[in-house]
Parts: sequence; C-alpha cells; structure tokens
Amino acid sequence: MLTGGYVHDRLVYIDGALASSRDRAGIEVLNPATEGVVGIAAAGSAGDVDRAVRAASAAFPAWSALPVSERANYLRALGDGLEKRRADIAALITAEVGTPLAVSERIQAALPVADFHNAADVALEVEWETEVGNSLVLAEPLGVVGAITPWNYPLHQIAAKVSAALAAGCTVVVKPSELAPLNALHLAEIAEDIGLPPGVLNIVPGDMLTGESLVEHELVDAVSFTGSPATGRRISRLAARAPKRTLLELGGKSACILLTDSTVDTERKALTDTVQSCLRNSGQTCIALSRLVVPRERIDAVLETVTALMDEYPVGDPLDPGTKLGPVISQQQYASVLGHIESAVNDGARLVYGGAERFPHLTRGYYVYPTVLLAPDSSISIAREEVFGPVLTVLAHDGDDDAVRIANDSDYGLSGAVWGEDRDYAVAVARRIRSGQIDICGGRFNPRAPFGGMKRSGYGRELGRYGIDEYLQTKSLQR
Repeated sequence: MLTGGYVHDRLVYIDGALASSRDRAGIEVLNPATEGVVGIAAAGSAGDVDRAVRAASAAFPAWSALPVSERANYLRALGDGLEKRRADIAALITAEVGTPLAVSERIQAALPVADFHNAADVALEVEWETEVGNSLVLAEPLGVVGAITPWNYPLHQIAAKVSAALAAGCTVVVKPSELAPLNALHLAEIAEDIGLPPGVLNIVPGDMLTGESLVEHELVDAVSFTGSPATGRRISRLAARAPKRTLLELGGKSACILLTDSTVDTERKALTDTVQSCLRNSGQTCIALSRLVVPRERIDAVLETVTALMDEYPVGDPLDPGTKLGPVISQQQYASVLGHIESAVNDGARLVYGGAERFPHLTRGYYVYPTVLLAPDSSISIAREEVFGPVLTVLAHDGDDDAVRIANDSDYGLSGAVWGEDRDYAVAVARRIRSGQIDICGGRFNPRAPFGGMKRSGYGRELGRYGIDEYLQTKSLQR
C-alpha cells in the first residue's frame, strides 16, 4: 500500500498489475509549495502504452458482456476503496498540487468517491435497448478509451472519465498529468484489491509523448481529454487520422453577471460567491468565475467589497489550517500568471488589488497574490484569455443586454453565473448565454448534471447519464 500517499518508483498499472517502467527516465514530481521532490513518476514509453492498450482490448469483450449490475458493483467498490483512503489521497494531492489540505479533504479526495458512486447508480438507469418501430436500437460501448487528464483536480478528472467509461462497458487506459500523477496509483491499488478484471483499467503516467502514443494507437476507439486548447487541437488532429471519437474539455473564461435589479444583499452574495469561485484551488479551476460583469454605476462599491473579500483568503503553506490559498502548480504556471497580470496593466487595466510582487515571507514555492483588475472593456487579453491563476477581471455593463453581450464576447463557453432578484428573469438571461453550465443565484454544483463546454471550451459531456452516453454508440436491428 502507498504508505502516507508517497511514491518513489516509476510505476505503471497494466493488465491488473503494478510494475516499474524502465524504458525511459522517470519524471520528478515537485511540491509547488516547497519545490522539493514528492516522488518519481513513470515516463511511460510507447511500449508501455502498447501493452496497456492491448490489455484493455483483450479485456473488452468480457467486460462489455458483463451485466450492468455487476459493473456497477465494481464501481461502488472502487468508490468505497477511495473513501477508505481519503486522508492519504488528500495529503498526496496537497503535496502534488498545492491545494490547501482542508480543501483537498473536502474536494480533491471526496469528489472521486462521488464520481464512482454516482456512475454506479446512473448506469442502472440507462436504456440499453429501445423499440423504434420495427427496429430494436441497442446502446453499446465504444471499446477502448484513452483518457488524458489534467493536474488541477487530478483524481476527480480520472474518476469522472473512468467511472463513466467503465459503466458504459468500455475498458480504459489513463495517462495522468506528469505534474500530478502519483495519486492515480491509489486507484490502481484499489482496483487490485477489489479484483477488478485485469486489463479493464490501466494507468500509464507520462508526458506528451506518452499521451500521443495513446491517442494514435490503432486499438484505441475513443479519446477523452481535459486540458489546454492547444493540446486539445493537437489531440483532435491526431485522432482524426483514424478517425476516432474525441471528447474535449478545454477550459473557460466564465462570467458572473450581476443584473441591474440586484439589491445590496444580493450583490454581496454574488461577490462572495464569485471571489470564492475565482480563488478556489488558487484559481486553477476550469469553471472559475474569472470575469465579474456588474452595472457601471455599482463599480466603486463592487471593487470595495471585492478587495475586502480578497483579504479573507490568506496565502501560505497548504498544510497550515489557516491557509485558504496555496501556490500555483509550477514555475511555468507562476511565470504565466504574472505575465498575464503585467500584460493587463500594459493594456490599460487598472490594478485594484494584488499584483505581480513576491511574498516576502514565502521564499520558496510558486505563490501568487490574489489579484483584481478593472478592465476598460472586453477586448483586452485579460478579459479573454484563461489565466488559470487567482486573478479576477471586473468589467462594467450598461444594462442587462450589454451584460449578455460581454459574457458572450469570449472564445470560451464553459460555465457562468447570473444573479438578480427575479429568478425567472435570471433564468431567461442565462438562456441567452452560450455556455455549457450556468449557476442561477448561487445554484449548487450538481454531479449528475451534464458538464462540458461550447465554442473553444470543447465538446462532449461528463458526469451523470450524459457522461455515460458519450461512451456509447447505437446499433439498430430491423425485424
């Protein structure tokens, strides 16, 4: 068992067994808070990928033929196993990603449990056969799925893809992010513990070369990817050569709209919710509300409230119970976030809070001040590009129609929020926004609702019945 959650070997999980990969040099996984080494991950080779995909292909006939109730039982057992390891998983993800430990326990380690349990329940609700006139329409699994996952919510992203694909009857090969791959090995150990049939789930950590080997493999039938638009475009091009189905979730620049009818009380709730969303996981959340669109006449009051709220998020050691904001994931991400802030000021944005200064008491680690910028309009890059850091961009609107225009003036369309006094009117406004999911007046995240984006944010859906549907194809039998 992974004692304390830490791994110091180049492990892959293929055909039901954990083993060391020695084909390529390992990858050092760094703690973004200390810059020390957490462990050594495998840099999976094309040979590792080939063995994993062939194991998944060999396991597919028996797994897809298994009654759905039995597949659901395996999913529940995987979720139960993750629940038993929540403390170790939270500690490891805090070390890999820098998420404050309390948040890791509440979100990073808890969401994967819910993913597997929800998929087990929803799988039993799927209509696997439907009568359409003289045809019997069958829902059948796609085959072997290659899942390439990001580092920001590493185990949740793996669990969301794996649980849906396994529920559908597919087998899976996972390539976790090289920045936070070690937590995935907990899932491998649990799969061994519960007797998941060999080859049904395979995990090959690695880098871009590993991922491309997986996408291009002739026996991979579908690819599910979460990450940057640039990498998503590359994966889409590679997959199109076959062709094979691709599911892409490529980030967002989500807007929270404060409607003109909002009272001071509603405004306070909206700003509190937006700041929390924007700063969650140090801003490294694809659905972060990173644009705040408010009535022009309320700008001064809004900025005063937002800066006061920023003071409630102390930055520091993720293991300190008082910390609410940890570091960003890497030196590269740190430089990228600071570059966005500096460019915004050069483009005419007003720096209201935070900025690109270093914390004098944090001599190590990739810590960024929570930052608020007032943009002159939605044309500058800080109002358009995903920063993936603790940066909130505030924009003024001249009426609700203008607010919708600003929200839609984006290449992205992943998430958003609308706040106002009349919920029905807020829903009407939300209907006009081109985004995959929108919270109305503080509506809570629903793990069974479809999750995914529009426009540059990608296509395909995860979670609930909609996530399972993505791994199914239809066949009709005419009688």
